[in-house]
Amino acid sequence: MPKTDPYAALRIKEFNIFLVLRLFLVFGWSMQFIVIEWQVYSLTKDPLSLGIIGLMEIIPAFMMALFAGHIVDQKEKRNLFAICIATFSLISLGLFLLTSDRIVGDWSTRNILYCIYALVFFGGFLRSFFGPIIFSLVALIVPKKIYPNAATWSTSTWKTAAVLGALFGGFAISWIGVAATLCVVFFLVVISFCLVFFIKKKPILNTKIGEPVKESLKVGVRFVFQNKAILGALTLDMIAVLFGGTVAILSVFAQDVLHVGSEGFGIMNASISLGSILTMFATTYIPISRNTGKKMLIAVFIFGVSIIGFGLSNIFWVSVLMLFISGAADGISMVIRQTILQLKTPDDMRGRVSSVNSMFVGSSNELGAFESGLAAKLIGPVGAVIFGGSMTLLTVFVIGVKNPVLRELDLREDIEASEVE
Repeated sequence: MPKTDPYAALRIKEFNIFLVLRLFLVFGWSMQFIVIEWQVYSLTKDPLSLGIIGLMEIIPAFMMALFAGHIVDQKEKRNLFAICIATFSLISLGLFLLTSDRIVGDWSTRNILYCIYALVFFGGFLRSFFGPIIFSLVALIVPKKIYPNAATWSTSTWKTAAVLGALFGGFAISWIGVAATLCVVFFLVVISFCLVFFIKKKPILNTKIGEPVKESLKVGVRFVFQNKAILGALTLDMIAVLFGGTVAILSVFAQDVLHVGSEGFGIMNASISLGSILTMFATTYIPISRNTGKKMLIAVFIFGVSIIGFGLSNIFWVSVLMLFISGAADGISMVIRQTILQLKTPDDMRGRVSSVNSMFVGSSNELGAFESGLAAKLIGPVGAVIFGGSMTLLTVFVIGVKNPVLRELDLREDIEASEVE
C-alpha cells in the first residue's frame, strides 16, 4: 500500500462502519444541542439560561475526564462504547418527551427546565467517556502505520457532522418543530447503537488491570506533562481556542461592527466551518509526517494572524476571508494534534491521555466563550479579537523557542517504525 494513499484507512471495513457511526452520533448530538438551546430560551426568554446549559454540560465533563480515561483503559472499548450510546439514547428520548405538547401543556416551566438541565448534566457525564473511547477505538481498528490518515478522516467526519448537525437542527425547528426534531435525534442515536455491533470486540491492551485509580491517573497525567511533543501540541491548541476563538462574539461584529445582519452572521459562521472542513480533507492528500512540529507552529501562527486581520477589518468580504483562513489553519492544527496523540501515546494509556486532551482543549471552548465575552465588554469587540490573536502569536513564539522537541518533531520515523512492527 502506498505511504501517501489518501484512502488507506477507508480500505478497512470496520473503520468505515466507525465513521458512519460517528457521523450519525455527532450529527444527532449537534442537532440536539441547538434545539435545546432554542427550547430553553423560548421557555425562559432569559439569556442566562443558555449559559447554564453550557455550565451543566462542562462541569461533569471536566470533573469526570481523568476518571473516565482510567475506566476506558481498564475496559473493553466496543462494549463500553455501546453502553454509552445506549445511555445517550435514553437522554435523547427524555428530551423528546420533555418537549412534547402534552408535557409542555401540563408541567410548569420550572419543572421542565430543571429536567432539561438534569439531562444535559448527564449528557456532560457521558461526554467525558466518548472522547477517550473513540480515540482508543480508532487505534484498535487501523494499523499504526496509517494512524495519520485515520486521524484525518475521523477528525474530518466529526467536524463535518458537527457543522451540518447544527445547521440542520436550526432549519428542522421551523420545518417540523422542536419535539419532532428531537425524535429524529433519538432515531439517529439508535442507528449508531445498532452500527456499533458491526465492530468486533477489541482486546484490552492495558497490562495493569485493577490498578488503583489514584496511581492510574497519576501515571496518565505524568506521561502527558513529561512528553514535550504532546504537551506542546495540547498547549498550542488550548491557547488558540481560549484566546483566539471569535465565534462567541461574531454576532456582535455582525450587528455592531460590520452591520451585516443575520445573513452576514450566518455567512461568517459558515466561512470558519468551510475552511476547517476543506483543509481537513486536503490533509488526506498532503502528508503531514514531514516537519510535523514546524507545520503545527505555522498553522497556529497563521490562525493568530488571521484572527487579528478579522479584528482590524471593517470590510465584510475581507472579514469573511480572514475567518475562512482561520478555520483552515485550525483544521490543519486539529489534524496534526490528533496524529501526534495517536502516534506518541502508548496503547495502554490512550484513554487517560485522551482525557487530559479533552481537559486541555475541550473545556477551553466554553472558557474561551467566557473570555471573549468578558474582553469584549471591557475593551470592546475589536480590541478583544486583536488581544486574542496577539496572545496566540505570543504562545507560538514561546513554545517554538522553549519546546525544541515539538519544533523539530518529524513523525516519519514513528510511521516507519510502525511498519516494521
